[in-house]
Amino acid sequence: MVKAHSLHIPVMGLGFTMDSPAKVAQYGISSVISIGDDILIEKMRKAYCERLKLPYEEINTKIEDYRAKRITAYLNLMNDLATQRFEELKGSTLEAGSEMKKYLDMLPDASVIKKEFVSLMEKVPSFDDIKSWAKDSFTMGSIDVNIMTKVDQVNYKNGEKLPIEYNDAFAGIRGFANSDLASSLVFSAGMNPRLYGYAEEFDGFYPTVGGFIKKKIVLKVSDFRSAIIQGKFLAKKGLWVSEFRIESGLNCGGHAFATDGFLLGPILEEFKNRKEELRNEVFDILKVALAKKERVIPTEVLELKITAQGGVGTAEEHEFLLDHYQVDSVGWGTPFLLVPEATLVDDVTMDLLASAKEDDLYLSGISPLGIPFNSLRGNTKDAEKQALIDAGRPGSPCPRRFLTYNTEFTEKPICAASRQYQKLKIAELDSQGLEKNKYDIAYSKIVEKSCLCVGLGTSAVMVAGAENTVEKEAVLVCPGPNMAYFHKRVSLAEMMGHVYGRNNIISRTDRPNMYIKELKMYIDYLKGQIEESRDSMNKKQEKYLTRFVGNMKEGVQYYQNLFSEAKYKFTETKERILTELDLSDSILSLLSLEINQMVELSKKKADTQVEVAAK
Repeated sequence: MVKAHSLHIPVMGLGFTMDSPAKVAQYGISSVISIGDDILIEKMRKAYCERLKLPYEEINTKIEDYRAKRITAYLNLMNDLATQRFEELKGSTLEAGSEMKKYLDMLPDASVIKKEFVSLMEKVPSFDDIKSWAKDSFTMGSIDVNIMTKVDQVNYKNGEKLPIEYNDAFAGIRGFANSDLASSLVFSAGMNPRLYGYAEEFDGFYPTVGGFIKKKIVLKVSDFRSAIIQGKFLAKKGLWVSEFRIESGLNCGGHAFATDGFLLGPILEEFKNRKEELRNEVFDILKVALAKKERVIPTEVLELKITAQGGVGTAEEHEFLLDHYQVDSVGWGTPFLLVPEATLVDDVTMDLLASAKEDDLYLSGISPLGIPFNSLRGNTKDAEKQALIDAGRPGSPCPRRFLTYNTEFTEKPICAASRQYQKLKIAELDSQGLEKNKYDIAYSKIVEKSCLCVGLGTSAVMVAGAENTVEKEAVLVCPGPNMAYFHKRVSLAEMMGHVYGRNNIISRTDRPNMYIKELKMYIDYLKGQIEESRDSMNKKQEKYLTRFVGNMKEGVQYYQNLFSEAKYKFTETKERILTELDLSDSILSLLSLEINQMVELSKKKADTQVEVAAK
């Protein structure tokens, strides 16, 4: 069947897309649920069941394997609701405001389904003919799930460490595998070999002779090298990667995983040029592994999709990714935070998002994982955190404990955002006798860490009307910088119209092209890395910075050629884009010169130290 849409809604935080499938899947729109927080998941299931008067039996922590079972139960609920609404949609009329009319209106104008519908209507069909056609032609959006591979804490029972299969991410795989869903599991945040290996234990991840895979694997990757390494690793286990999802390293929401200066355009170009090489090489490895396992070997090379996301904001950018790089789908995340019909965002946070300017959206150090994290100034979780700091009680009580990885002061891991850790870390800082300026900087870095586990789920709990004794009303939100150009709440139909170019919801005329925005972010990131290395340049830093600036200059050259040759896209903005590229190239040349000067200065210091030591 023909896929309805050329976009998908990526996972956003722990809760913002928690029930998106129940809202948008019936219109053929795919979305991704985070399954990182089983407590939030259980609260949401209870709230949905109570609101819809469905039977609910609590899965409490005394039940064996409760985390996986909570995930399975919630995913089955989302699947049931989405399927029911989809079936009702196909049986509706074509009157204005009907669900079938909404489905058709949201499709891209060039959609095969929409063209078939026009042809059908020319024949003056009966209502039964239309229903029969819809049944055969309409597709439901996929209900996909996301697991951050690094968020895989060990769990305990009665003080005893549980076996590895009860780790958070392992239980997440099991919960998804045991669900009714025929969809995809998105692995994000890097490679986790033992976690990948666990997927081998579930039949749903293996292909049939015809190539059908009930539980597909999607890898979120930053470059081609990562894709081919991870793809081959999984293939050796008999597991096929059905999709590689490329996300901008910095021009995205949530955690930001900066590349070594590789920009999105050149990365997508390599995937475009080497897709078949990747597909064939990995499939050859897969066949050998399946034969060794005595499993079914597909008769033909399996489908491999390449998708992209991060900073996309206009129909022109959307179409360019589809046409030039031949990607299979484009992810639209941040703008959908302003669509109440698609995501779970409370009124206060939505107003903050709608009024946000560039300076309000920044790359922060608030994540306990030590990874840069896109954040919004003035969010209510930050206000709560500051109130605790002002009261002399920094840190979170850590009610969820999903990010407990620090063993700096304790044998059992704790979270860097917890009150326990920050109290110990501040005591250590107090003992160092630092001058005030250095002390204040170090103190700020300690107390900056925020409780992501609770903050990223609060909005979902509030909007869904779930029990919120822990969350209360402090919300943490993680939009990408693209939010600065979207300034009002819109309906799902309005947003889909914007994506496909039927209308425009961006009132500003100064929004930079997505590639230029990412380029500037990487330049700012590079400046920060240079500053950190200024007083203590070593060989490793020299190599890293030199490679980083070199990759960026190659990326700028790629964009200069790309936009110079573009004939049918970006006609109104081409000159401005090329001017920005020339300016960026000059800035990178100056930064390269600065790095060389720092290297020379570092060598002179080292030579001087050797001379002094010799005397």
